[in-house]
Amino acid sequence: MQSTPPGEPSPFDDGDFYDLMCLGLEYGIDFYVALARQAKGPVLDIACGTGRILLPVLQAGVDADGLDLFQPMLETARKKATALGFTPNLHRGDMANFELPRRYALIMITFNAFCHVLTTDDQLRCLSCIRRHLLPGGLLAFDGAFPGLGWIGAPQNRRELEGEFKDPRTGGTMRGYDTRSFDRVAQIQRSRNEVELDEPDGTTRIIHRSEFLVRWTYKAEMDLLLRSAGFARNEIYGGFDRRPLEQETDQLVALAWAGD
Repeated sequence: MQSTPPGEPSPFDDGDFYDLMCLGLEYGIDFYVALARQAKGPVLDIACGTGRILLPVLQAGVDADGLDLFQPMLETARKKATALGFTPNLHRGDMANFELPRRYALIMITFNAFCHVLTTDDQLRCLSCIRRHLLPGGLLAFDGAFPGLGWIGAPQNRRELEGEFKDPRTGGTMRGYDTRSFDRVAQIQRSRNEVELDEPDGTTRIIHRSEFLVRWTYKAEMDLLLRSAGFARNEIYGGFDRRPLEQETDQLVALAWAGD
């Protein structure tokens, strides 16, 4: 699976910088920790990154492993886990094609990471691989952004401010920008990200550039993918509160159960 255009820098090449950009982000943590507490067996966090969800799951006393494609992300996750007294199994692998030594009661794909699987064939490979790694009756849980008109109908190639925050290392102001383009037939978005930092002397410089591709998936399409991958049943919600997905401004949160 390749979610970064060939030859371009990835936002996942520097785990410490990625952590800095996600500082204080609480998105989805309570939802996934609650599912992990309820799981009757081990948990796997796919695209675990630097451990934003995995570490709170471990702190909740859950037996959990991590999988990620990017070694720098795993290195940062391992460093943070060690500082907290944990030694989780962290595997480097492609979510569309992996083989791990044990099976899980819960597998999570958090923070919209499923969107990095860019083709229908790879989506089915990913979901089928996950189903094979679930214990009988095990649960897959994942979230994503619903492709409403406000997102996929936005103007192309316009540099947009995504957020502004203080750099805790220097106290300087950092700003993140995203320039998006769309292939609305293939359901692919290309993002070109830049992070600016205000220096003490009043100058501003770009300190990080990266690019990545994501694929959006509609509700009925997601239901068909899960059925085709062999899941016994699924539920698709509009948010972590499990409200019905009825508005295009909703999120897309999916639960899918393996058969017995």
